[in-house]
This record gives sequence, C-alpha cells and structure tokens, in this order.
Amino acid sequence: MKIKDLTFRKFISEEKIKGKVSELASQINIDYTGRTPLFLPILNGSFIFASDLIRETTLECRVSFVKHSSYQGTASTGQLKTLIGLNESIFNQDILIVEDIMDTGLTLSKVVEELRSLGTRSVEVVTLVRKAPARQHAVQPKYVGFDIADEFILGYGLDYEGLGRNLKDIYKQS
Repeated sequence: MKIKDLTFRKFISEEKIKGKVSELASQINIDYTGRTPLFLPILNGSFIFASDLIRETTLECRVSFVKHSSYQGTASTGQLKTLIGLNESIFNQDILIVEDIMDTGLTLSKVVEELRSLGTRSVEVVTLVRKAPARQHAVQPKYVGFDIADEFILGYGLDYEGLGRNLKDIYKQS
C-alpha cells in the first residue's frame, strides 16, 4: 500500500489488535478494582485505541483528553510542545495515560512528570506500541500491547502526515 511517498505492508492484523486490547483491559480491570481511574488519552493518535480499550473495561472510570505534539514527518522531536485540554483537578486521582505509540519515551516522561507534579495518587501508562528506543528510557508503561523494533508504522489511529489513521490493521514502512 502506498501513502504519499511511502510504501507500507501489513504488520499487525486487526484480530491481533483486538485480542491485545482485550488483554490490556482485563489487566486494568483487575489492577483498578475498587478504584475509579481517569483515562487520559493523548490525542490525536490514541483516540481509536482509547475508545476500544475503555469500552472493554468494566470499571467505573472517567475520561478526559489531552493533546501534545512532538512529531515532524516520520520522526519524534522529543520536545513536548504543550499539554493542553486538562480542565479538571487531578489531585489525588489515579491517572491512566493512554498512548498510541512510544517512540523514545522522552515526551511521555515529561507528561508523566507534569501530571505527578499536580498531586496525583498514581500515574501509569498504557501504550499500544512501544518501540525499541523507548525501552531504554526511565519512564516505562505498566501496560504494553506490542513491542516492536524502531520502525515507522501507521494505521489504527497512527498516521503519516495525517493519513492512514482509519486503517483497521497496523502497517509498517517497507
């Protein structure tokens, strides 16, 4: 498949993604029994993953969305430009950051640090995909769908210059 100037091939099937989302939700249901976590999906890429994940949870929970950006083209800049959209108090709350992909972990480390500074009870991360470079970073997600090499992927919310988010499978650049 070709999108703009890049060619992609299927990498992770829709069925595998659904199975993994269900596994992650089951573990979250166990870990957060008796609590009411605030799911905090990072827009834009995590919106499909977050929607599927939250619908698989059986917990009482809240959802709020935030946005940051650290991408230019196919590479992460590692610079947290801004974190916007958090309009409620998160003091003494259990926060579950929902991220589509961890490339380096640098931006996510800054997000976690910022949220912890606001007096949260706990801050954990659930990511659908974690690339190899992110496994070397200090902040590690508690919940990981797929570990991959340092490859450029799109689909299931992930994009290339705004395109490909609507694909049901995940594709990697070939």
